Amino acid sequence: MTMYDGRLRLSNQVVEEIKNHFGELVFNTIVHRNTRLGEAPSFGTPALMYDAESTGAVNYLNLGKEILQKNNMTKIKNEDKIFESGNHVD
Repeated sequence: MTMYDGRLRLSNQVVEEIKNHFGELVFNTIVHRNTRLGEAPSFGTPALMYDAESTGAVNYLNLGKEILQKNNMTKIKNEDKIFESGNHVD
């Protein structure tokens, strides 16, 4: 799920409906809506190159890790995150 905004009731309802309908097929990682992700294309740069510490970039890194884990393509434990977004302002 992408473009998630936890402040919006609709975002939370959509997440709940998707999880109820698709169950374990849904990834745990949610990509949050944030300014840095929106700015990256304007500069012709991938989000990870534009600001690797932004919330969105960290979310995408964690999603990639989760995809690898679900396909048994990594030795990283499920509970270990790649990164956690710090006090970075988006």
